Amino acid sequence: MKKQKTDSENRNIAGICLSLFEDKTKKEAYLPVSEKELTDLFHQLDKKEIGLISLFGAENFNGAPGLTLFYVLEKKDSPNIVLLEHKLASGEIASLVSRFPAAGWFEREVQDGFGITFLNAFDTRRLFLHEVYPDGFHPMLKSFRNTGCFSGRESGKLPGAPYKFKRFEGEGVYEIPVGPVHAGIIEPGHFRFSVIGETVLGLEIRMFYKHRGIEKLAEGKSPADCVAVAEAISGDESMSNAAAFCMAVERISALAVPNRAWQLRTIMLELERIYSHLGDLAGMMVDVAYPVGAVNFFNLREEILRHNKNFSGSRFLKGILCPGGLKKDVPAPALTALAAYLPEFTRRFQKAVDLVYHSPSAIDRMETTGIINEKLIRPLNITGPAARASGAIIDTRVDHPYGLYPSLNIHIVTGAKGDVLSRFNVKAEEIRNSAAMIQAILPEIKDGPVRTDAVIKDGYALTMVEAARGQSVHWVYIKDGVISRYKVRTASFCNWQAIEHAVIGNIVPDFPLINKSLNLSYAGTDL
Repeated sequence: MKKQKTDSENRNIAGICLSLFEDKTKKEAYLPVSEKELTDLFHQLDKKEIGLISLFGAENFNGAPGLTLFYVLEKKDSPNIVLLEHKLASGEIASLVSRFPAAGWFEREVQDGFGITFLNAFDTRRLFLHEVYPDGFHPMLKSFRNTGCFSGRESGKLPGAPYKFKRFEGEGVYEIPVGPVHAGIIEPGHFRFSVIGETVLGLEIRMFYKHRGIEKLAEGKSPADCVAVAEAISGDESMSNAAAFCMAVERISALAVPNRAWQLRTIMLELERIYSHLGDLAGMMVDVAYPVGAVNFFNLREEILRHNKNFSGSRFLKGILCPGGLKKDVPAPALTALAAYLPEFTRRFQKAVDLVYHSPSAIDRMETTGIINEKLIRPLNITGPAARASGAIIDTRVDHPYGLYPSLNIHIVTGAKGDVLSRFNVKAEEIRNSAAMIQAILPEIKDGPVRTDAVIKDGYALTMVEAARGQSVHWVYIKDGVISRYKVRTASFCNWQAIEHAVIGNIVPDFPLINKSLNLSYAGTDL
C-alpha cells in the first residue's frame, strides 16, 4: 500500500487516479490529495465510470494529528479500489453531494461523528445523533470515552435541535407517519409519507433511533476480540461481516488462510445468502396475503438454520471465524449431512417457487410494484439484488473477487424491470446458484488445517464482501496491536435511500411489500 507523493500541486491528479485503477499489482491504493486536487479530481472524473462507495474519517492517522478523510472510489470494470486520503487543515471542507448524491449520508455521518462542516451541502440535519444529544457532541473523536450518555428526557426537554422533516404541500396532500415503533420485534425506523388519496407523492425515512456505537466500541480492542463486534453489526449478516473484518486483518498481517478454511468459509457465506433470501421470499408472500406460498420458504429456511448450527454451533453462524481462518473445524457429519440434504432442498425449493408463479394474485401484486430505476444505481450506490433486479451487472464476488470466489463459476443474475417481482426472481435464482456452488465445493474439501496462527501487525486495509443484501465495505486500522479505527458501511446504509424513490406513485398498502422485497437491515445501518 505504497502512497503517492504530494510534492507538486501541478501533477495530473486525474491521470494518477485512473492509473491506480489499472495497476494490476494492487487491489487497494491510497492517494494523498490536497483540497484543491480533491475538487479538481471530482470535476474531472466520469460519474458513470467512477462511483463514491464510502467516505469516512480517521483521527490521528499514521501519527498525523487531527482528522484524515478517506474518499473510497470504485471504477466500473476495475478490480481495484482507490482511497483518496485528505488531511483536513480545518473543520470544514466542500461537500461532494452535487457530484455524488451518495455522499449525502456519508457526509452527515462524518459531520455527526467528528464535527466536520461540509460547505454547500443541501442537507445538514443530524443523521445518527438524534435530539437526545446536545449540540457539540461528537462521539467518534478520540477525546470521547464510552460512558453513560446524557439525555434531556429527565427534564422533559431535549438538548438538541428538533429534526425538521421535509414537507410536501398542496391541495389534498396529507402525511402518514409510520414508526419508529413497529409491531413485532423489528428495530425502530420512521417513515413519513406524503400522500394524495392512496398514492404516495413522497417519502422520507429516518433511521438511527438506537445507535449502538459499534465503531466506537471497536476502539482499543484486539483484532481477535473485535470479531464479535463485527458479528454484532447485523444478526443475519454475521458471517459476511466477520469474514470482511478477518480478511482486512489478514491482509494487514499477510496471513495465508488455509484452503480448507476458505472452502468452509465460502460454504457458510453462501448458506447465509440462502437463508437470508428464503426469509425475503417468505416475507413477500406474507405481504401479498399468500401464506400458503410463504410456509414452504419458511420451512426451508428453518432447515438451513439447523445445518448452520451443525456447522458452526450457531444458527446464525457466529463464533467460528477468526483472523487466519476458523476457530474450530467443521465436524465431518455436518458436511455429510449438508451434501445429502442439498439435492432435496433444490427440488423442494423449485416446487415452492413454482407454486408462487402459478398464483396470479401473487404475481399481480408484485409486478410493476416498487420500481427502482436503473439510473439511480450509481448515484446512490445501490448494490446487491436491489441493483441486479434493475439490470445492473454487479457483484462484489466477481468485481472484486476474494477468497475462493475467483475459482468459482459465479453467474450474475439480473432482472430488467426493477420491480418487486424482479427482486423475487433474482433472489430465487441466487438461492439456486448458492446451493449449486456449495454442492460443487463439498466434494473438493480435503483434510487439513483450518487456521494459520495469527501474528498481528500494525497497518490498515479495506476489504469488501458481497453479503446477501449487497456490497459491505470494511476498513480496519490497527495501531500498537489494537484497533484504532474500524469503519463499516453495509449495503443497507446506501440501499435504504432507494426506497424513497421506489414507493413514489405506488399506493400506501404496497409499501410493506416494497420494503420486504429489499429487506434492509436497521441494525446494519445504525452502527
